[in-house]
Amino acid sequence: MTFSKRNLLIATVMMVTSSVFSVSAVFADEFKFSIHHFLSPKSITHTDMIVPWAKRIEEASEGRIQFEIFPAMALGGKPPELYGQVRDGVADVIWTLPGYTPGVFPRLEVFELPNVHDGSAAATNAAIQALLPDLAEDLDDIHPLLVHTHSGNALHLTSKDVKSLADVKGLKVRSPSRTGAWMLESWGAEPVGMPVPALPQALAKKTVDGGLVPFEIAIPLKLAELTDYSVELEKGKRFGTSTFLFAMNKASYNSLPDDLKKIVDDNSGAAFAKEMGELWDSVEPKGIQLAIDKGNEVNQLSAEASAEFATKAEQVGARWLAEVTANGIDGAALLAKAQDAVAANAMQN
Repeated sequence: MTFSKRNLLIATVMMVTSSVFSVSAVFADEFKFSIHHFLSPKSITHTDMIVPWAKRIEEASEGRIQFEIFPAMALGGKPPELYGQVRDGVADVIWTLPGYTPGVFPRLEVFELPNVHDGSAAATNAAIQALLPDLAEDLDDIHPLLVHTHSGNALHLTSKDVKSLADVKGLKVRSPSRTGAWMLESWGAEPVGMPVPALPQALAKKTVDGGLVPFEIAIPLKLAELTDYSVELEKGKRFGTSTFLFAMNKASYNSLPDDLKKIVDDNSGAAFAKEMGELWDSVEPKGIQLAIDKGNEVNQLSAEASAEFATKAEQVGARWLAEVTANGIDGAALLAKAQDAVAANAMQN
């Protein structure tokens, strides 16, 4: 081989090697993450929250971050396992209810209490954002993207209307959380804990008389076809709410370079919370109208009946306060802050 040919061969090998390293560097700077949740791909959580969020980040990162979304527990497991999955790295990102893992999130529970949430997801979401430093210890094991609520729980019943506190005594009612179960117990009802996807079958089989859910989730679950009555407090106020957690595995988040972390951070937090609060509040009237169109009765309790339930709500708040205080949390300060923040933000929404 002549010198010139040998040099040409060496140069060609170096170019190919350099190209391989360049391609490897590109692939090394790309990140593909899984998102796992328990609702159907038709739910607004999937279509109007998770999918748009993922697309925004993919576009802002110019494809360096990509997501694959697995609804309806497609990665396996049951809804109460989602928190453990994201904590342990089985899934990179999850959306779940903290209430599915009782006792793990005692501080977040304050926003589920029926004497804290006042019926506006936008107001409660803003309050949660304001109190994130007070809630931080509950979130140590994951990277939170959003803690939020829906508009609140209405009482949906199969064959019995409720006009007063006495009417709920003895009813079997699906509860979304342990604070929801406490509330039902204070009414004299029998709480039945279950993830919300199991509620339609439970109603159809008459193993429960009703459930505590917002009208929003009643749409994809087709609850209007399985119930006859829906009950709210006076002026559309609700029987507490559920908190939701959209979170990322810490190692997955920390694997990102700073510029990509910033993109994730820019799509988390206060603006995201405001957007989702307004979204959930906007869907509730659609769910109410759907129930009415199906021939169901949607009723608001009188001021007198609402006052009866408010007394029980105070008892539930006191029960939470006693428990968290016994566990070394300044529950009184947290409860007062949460109530004040919700009230202040309700005035602005």
